[in-house]
Amino acid sequence: MSDTTTNTTPEDDPHSAALPAESHLHDAPAIDPDKAPDKVAIASQWQLTWWAFKRHRLAVFALWIIGLLYLVSIFAEFVAPDDPTKQNRRAVYHPPQMIHLIDRTDEGIRIRPYVWKMDRQRDPASLAVSYVKSEEKIYLTLFGRGANYKFWGLWETDRHLFATQDPREKFFIFGADRLGRDMFSRILYGTRISMSIGLVGVAISLVLGITLGGLSGYYGGRVDAVIQRMIEFVLSLPTIPIWLALAASLPPDWPIYQQYFVITLIVSLVGWTELGRVVRGRFLAMKNDDFVIAARLDGASEGRIIFRHMLPSLSSHIIASLTLAIPLMILAETGLSFLGLGLQPPAISWGVLLKEAQNIISISQAPWLFIPGGFVVVAVLAFNFLGDGMRDAADPYGH
Repeated sequence: MSDTTTNTTPEDDPHSAALPAESHLHDAPAIDPDKAPDKVAIASQWQLTWWAFKRHRLAVFALWIIGLLYLVSIFAEFVAPDDPTKQNRRAVYHPPQMIHLIDRTDEGIRIRPYVWKMDRQRDPASLAVSYVKSEEKIYLTLFGRGANYKFWGLWETDRHLFATQDPREKFFIFGADRLGRDMFSRILYGTRISMSIGLVGVAISLVLGITLGGLSGYYGGRVDAVIQRMIEFVLSLPTIPIWLALAASLPPDWPIYQQYFVITLIVSLVGWTELGRVVRGRFLAMKNDDFVIAARLDGASEGRIIFRHMLPSLSSHIIASLTLAIPLMILAETGLSFLGLGLQPPAISWGVLLKEAQNIISISQAPWLFIPGGFVVVAVLAFNFLGDGMRDAADPYGH
């Protein structure tokens, strides 16, 4: 009896359609992680977190907003069209001017930005100053010349992102304050301090929270008892009165950077306690896990066990907690400066700018002085949405 081999084609064998050829497997297109269980199974924790975060569209949009705010704060001198401290008595409470892009002239329609010039008038009876739109246009240009400034304090230039074609002309996108200073330029400079104070404050809270919370959870016993009593004492203090008392004790003649540093420390005094408790609880739960015991038996130092093995497992949760803590820092600085107990002029922050809008004249005659409050709202909402997205992405297996 002889063996015979029968050659069949895919059309002859009905089961061959369900068995793809091995050569075709290597030519398969890239697999969508949402539709590829095998790829998800071998993905790292950071890849899973990133895939989960990208599905949170509102958080991604908030990330772009925050990135834009920090980009503006870095290049505030270049983006601001005017010197934020320059006073102009001819532009006191100058109203905002809208930028127009389509210029209709007798020669036809052209696309070039401009604003309508505002003429200053004084009522002969009440002596009240008002501004009326004239028929004259002020044309704007990209990378034009304006007020001199030192870019990042390194070199002096007069180039701005956008400026008037005639450097002698002035325009006010967000209006002017009681001293005729450009509100748009002042808000951009204020973004630098208000947004950076949140990062610096959170950085201090991060160091305190991880260090004290990690020591409390890892060692336990008396160390844990002492640190927990300290945390409970800090949490028992009334936050706002303590901040007010500490801020009011600052000498008014201190330089701006010294005030900035102390205010940052003040708003960080309470922020570290919540993170410290979270780190302590996770360390208590992990210190007897197999990978920690294995590292200890392998002769790893306590510092390596804490920072190389235990902290990385908390990284996604820590990032989400810090993202939610930054808006609290921004609100704290804004509130203190608004009450006159935080940063003081000539420092420029959103809170300092809002302090200018405390009188009834601002509400009735210059409502544009409240525009910095809109920036505070946008920044806080963006950080909250980003924090929600990162908190959900921190547990990618739950989605």
